[in-house]
Amino acid sequence: MLHTAEKVFDLMNLHGSRLQPFLFGIDFEVKQGFFLDPANASASGIYFNINGIGNTIPPGIETSVVNLVKNPVDQSKYNSAFEIVYRNLVEGNSYLTNLTFPTAIDLNIALPEIFSRSKARYRLLFKDEFVVFSPEKFVQIENGTISSFPMKGTIDASLPDAENQILSDPKETAEHNTIIDLIRNDLSMVASEVKVNHFRYIEKIETHEKTLLQVSSKISGKLSKNYNSELGTIFRKLLPAGSISGAPKKKTLQIIHEAETYSRGFYTGVFGYFDGSKLDSGVMIRFIKKENGRLIFCSGGGITANSNPLTEYNELIDKVYVPII
Repeated sequence: MLHTAEKVFDLMNLHGSRLQPFLFGIDFEVKQGFFLDPANASASGIYFNINGIGNTIPPGIETSVVNLVKNPVDQSKYNSAFEIVYRNLVEGNSYLTNLTFPTAIDLNIALPEIFSRSKARYRLLFKDEFVVFSPEKFVQIENGTISSFPMKGTIDASLPDAENQILSDPKETAEHNTIIDLIRNDLSMVASEVKVNHFRYIEKIETHEKTLLQVSSKISGKLSKNYNSELGTIFRKLLPAGSISGAPKKKTLQIIHEAETYSRGFYTGVFGYFDGSKLDSGVMIRFIKKENGRLIFCSGGGITANSNPLTEYNELIDKVYVPII
């Protein structure tokens, strides 16, 4: 089930050419992934729900009230990583860098219950190792069209005039524009007639603590006629996702490696489902993993030359939530 990323891409090409359904995932470093027949997912301890399509987890005991305690990285440690990123931004090595950190959490519900109760478009429970409840689409492929939906910009919906606040914020606008350009460039490597269909629209996310607003856009292009036999090749060219790396991608990945103090693994990778006709995939943000007997929540955000370290640190903590009402 676990393979090298290259093996997963090859299997995607093969099964896509045969119009055979499959479930897949690729880690952030594009080194390893998983690939399996969706019909065998439950037997392998893997449960998924992608926009309402997936398998069913056995019912368990549900805790009525979610109690989540955050133990975030010390701000001085975050600031040290921020300074590495900021220096590279000022020197022109990157225009946008996604900086992430792990947060140790205490949580009174188990990973299967998080999966079953979470309200999110892209949900994945990988054995008893990690759970994903992501609001962010990566790409959708249907009828020869590939569409991407980069998500950049988060704000507490309870703030005064929150929607206008985030849409008019110069830093957030610059960050989103940079990602739009990056995704347009990425899609142009695999598709023609690439265009922005919908620019900076608001999506609402309900959590156990509060309601958040997030900003997304839609970009699409046309694939070649034999695209089903090139699904893995397409993903090989697009990964890692631009929204959780930065621009320019190659140099920014080097900056991330220098600044971050851990290996992301499957966090900020992608996973998806091909039903024999349509492929739908999400970015593995909103991610909780088990590590050395503890639960770790990974989160982060995009850093630009206009970023404030305290604001970014607080956003990282704000994104530590479970979408359970």
